Amino acid sequence: MLLRLKDGLVLGADTRATEGPIVADKNCEKIHYLAPNMYCCGAGTAADCDATTALISSKLELHRLHTGRQSRVVTAMTMLKQMLFRYQGHIGCALVLGGVDVSGPHLYTIYPHGSTDKLPYVTMGSGSLAAMAVFEAGWKKDMEREEAMELVKDAISAGIFNDLGSGSNVDLCVITKDSVDYRRGYSKPNERVQKEQSYVFKKGTTRILTESVRKYVDVLEGDQMDLS
Repeated sequence: MLLRLKDGLVLGADTRATEGPIVADKNCEKIHYLAPNMYCCGAGTAADCDATTALISSKLELHRLHTGRQSRVVTAMTMLKQMLFRYQGHIGCALVLGGVDVSGPHLYTIYPHGSTDKLPYVTMGSGSLAAMAVFEAGWKKDMEREEAMELVKDAISAGIFNDLGSGSNVDLCVITKDSVDYRRGYSKPNERVQKEQSYVFKKGTTRILTESVRKYVDVLEGDQMDLS
C-alpha cells in the first residue's frame, strides 16, 4: 500500500507469504529496493516479484552510472511496465511503486499485464479492498508524516485481519527528498502470547491396541521378508 504525504510518501506491506492454503513464510519482505530514492511493494508470485525488482534495480543502477544522474520514478515505472507487457501477464507481479526525484514524490500501480495508474494513494494484492476502504475513509491532502504512517499501518492491519492471504506484521518505508526510513516490523499485531493452559498429553492417553502387524501382512509374490 502506498500513500502520498506533504513532502514524500509512505509505503506499507504485510509480511505473510502463502502457498495455496499454507502460510509458507510469516515474516517475508514485500517492500523491495529499486534505487536509493525509490522502493516498491510486490503482490502476486513472490519469486516473480523478487526477480523482476532485482532486474529493474540493476538496470536503474547501470542507467545512473551511464548518465551520472539520480533515477527518476517514471523511468522505473516505464521499465517495469514494458517488461511485464512483453510477457502478457504470465509474470505474476503486481507492484505499487513509490519514490521521490527531482520533480517531487510519485506513486504508481503496475499490473501484471503492464497497465499503470498514477494516484494519490494506491493498494494492490489480496488485502487491497480492506486497505482501500481505510484509505478512502481517512486520506486527506498533504498529510503529516506521523499521521500518514498511522493511516498506512491501519490500512495494512485491515488487510491482515480481513484477508486470509495477508497476515503477521506491518512493514513501513518512508521516503522523502533527503532520506529513506525503512521500518521493518513497525507494528506486530499478531505476536504469540502465553498459552492459557498446557496442551501436552500424558503418556498413555491414547491406548495402544497392538504392537505387531505380522498377522496383517500377506506375501502374494516374491520372497517373504526376513522378520528374524
